[in-house]
Amino acid sequence: MHNPLSELINAKGWCVADGATGTNLFNRGLETGYPPELWSVERPDDVLWLHKGFLQAGSDLILTNSFGGNSFRLKLHNAQDRTRALNIAAAKLARRAVDLHFGATGKKAIVAGSIGPTGELFEPLGKLTHSSAITSFSEQAEALAEGGVDVLWIETMSSNEEVAAAIEAAKPTNLPICATMTFDTASRSMMGVTPADFAEFAKGLGANFIGANCGIGPAELLHSVRGILASSGNLPVVAKGNCGIPAYVEGAIHYHGTPELMAEYALFARDAGAKIIGGCCGTSPAHVAAMVASLEKTPPRDFDEVAMVAALGEAWADVNIDNGGGGDRRNRRGRRRQK
Repeated sequence: MHNPLSELINAKGWCVADGATGTNLFNRGLETGYPPELWSVERPDDVLWLHKGFLQAGSDLILTNSFGGNSFRLKLHNAQDRTRALNIAAAKLARRAVDLHFGATGKKAIVAGSIGPTGELFEPLGKLTHSSAITSFSEQAEALAEGGVDVLWIETMSSNEEVAAAIEAAKPTNLPICATMTFDTASRSMMGVTPADFAEFAKGLGANFIGANCGIGPAELLHSVRGILASSGNLPVVAKGNCGIPAYVEGAIHYHGTPELMAEYALFARDAGAKIIGGCCGTSPAHVAAMVASLEKTPPRDFDEVAMVAALGEAWADVNIDNGGGGDRRNRRGRRRQK
């Protein structure tokens, strides 16, 4: 299996992923509740604009605009019959952005095919079955592979059952597989999974990269990442946290993490041992640029948890937190891609 992401990490020591999709596309006119995945065919120039912005900011890896691109999510918008076409379009847009960036700068970057949760609960709590989940994830994974992604990026999961179905569906593509879960302030997923349990589970299923994304804020995310690191073995670990804590301001959700604070988060993530460092909800190219600059100019340090809490946790202590806040990137604030 060719694994360009591992090659990049081995050469550089770490890599920087991109940031949010939905929260950035809102600034281009995306309406709350409208699936950003449709923009890959309706407004491809806006999606390409976002990819270019993150690449110019220094991202080594960008995610396709396909987080909610499975048949269960698309069915909510009567677009389930377009699953394959939307995922191929998303992959081709990201590949085009990376190829154009390489032509202009000579810098290679990785295209990761984003696969988010179905939004359904498994039996007996819901109606989702293992076989139906595999069918849906397989359709998406195969389309992303056809579109030219380098790695399949299973993200924002809450249950080990869904992680298992997504990984099983991804394996036939023979692409490297990343799996990340989202955790709350108690370092548990919505379905009660701990970081250590997730790490052991995903590692046992053959994931090539594991980690945490989204959640409440950078400090909480790094607590979960440290739990994953303790059980990760030799697998590279991902830290892709939200840009601060979400708060309602004048009827809309805003993320109050500044570029300077996200730069601090990137350093603590690297110091803790994460190899893939990026942002989730609220993270713009400006935040990523600050993260890249900070990582490049600051040598690795011993991890200092007290300093991390002081720099990241207390910085947002006075923010009016959305108590549902975080969750999987699209429907808890309107579930990621508000990412």
